[in-house]
Amino acid sequence: MEATIEVTGLRKRFGAALALDGMSFTVQPGQVTGFVGPNGAGKSTTMRVILGLDAPEAGRALVGGRPYASLPYPMRYLGSLLDAGALQPGRSARGHLLWLAFSQGLTAQRVDEVIEQAGLSTAARRRAGGFSLGMRQRLGVAAAMLGDPMILMLDEPFNGLDPEGIVWMRGFLRSLARQGRAVLVSSHLMSELEDTADHLVVVGRGRVVADTSVAALLAAAAGGRVTLRTAAVPEAVTALDRAGAAVAASGDGALTISGLPAERVITLLSQAGVPFSEVSGHRVTLEQAYLDLTREAVEFRAEPAPEVAL
Repeated sequence: MEATIEVTGLRKRFGAALALDGMSFTVQPGQVTGFVGPNGAGKSTTMRVILGLDAPEAGRALVGGRPYASLPYPMRYLGSLLDAGALQPGRSARGHLLWLAFSQGLTAQRVDEVIEQAGLSTAARRRAGGFSLGMRQRLGVAAAMLGDPMILMLDEPFNGLDPEGIVWMRGFLRSLARQGRAVLVSSHLMSELEDTADHLVVVGRGRVVADTSVAALLAAAAGGRVTLRTAAVPEAVTALDRAGAAVAASGDGALTISGLPAERVITLLSQAGVPFSEVSGHRVTLEQAYLDLTREAVEFRAEPAPEVAL
């Protein structure tokens, strides 16, 4: 069975609201795919359709080429974490996992293995209802891994984690991809996905806005611009303007140049005798690239806070 999730032409309404409007993408094995978009973009609905919890009005979602509901012992194929709070608070962490394991024909030994893997050994016999959000996230990851599936789907797994937990989660997700598993991760924390994801599916208003590698998205957002740092700003601007470049001041005291590659900028400045400390390809963060892509797809937008006279 191939380790893929295939989403094709999903449409779904909730009353008058169109939640999914032709959602289509594929999650490939061997990489972490970030699933991102504004609130109301359709991420959670898509994940629920993949798991058969919601039925689409059109389109289909397949796990390894088959509907999730048709899989025997489905947790052995796809492990998921949609809601870290979905547990019986009176059960211990180990009891919660044992209940899930037995429903899938898995052993208590496997339960102990995922408890160790998720870093829950010292808390395994504590009641899950007393866990912090970060501990519940770890318990949810342990549950997703019970069947040793080749496909993982996690919704906001970084929420509630402390710095050590975030570092662990990053490494854990990357290690799953290196093992050839397909990993779909929904998150609002762009900084974490920038360090974790290989590929991004960006959605807005129920459809895919971009389906691309993280590297390609960042390169496109940078737009071939060049960052220059120099103590001789007027001289640099004059030399670059004569060559047809567009020069703009950045907020961090640098100049951003469009229309010339970095090598040409270095040559021009050297010929003009203009000193400089840095010439480099302009870098944007994943958060900046994401905000540019989804600017028109944000459903709930706050107004800037008014200035208050002191």
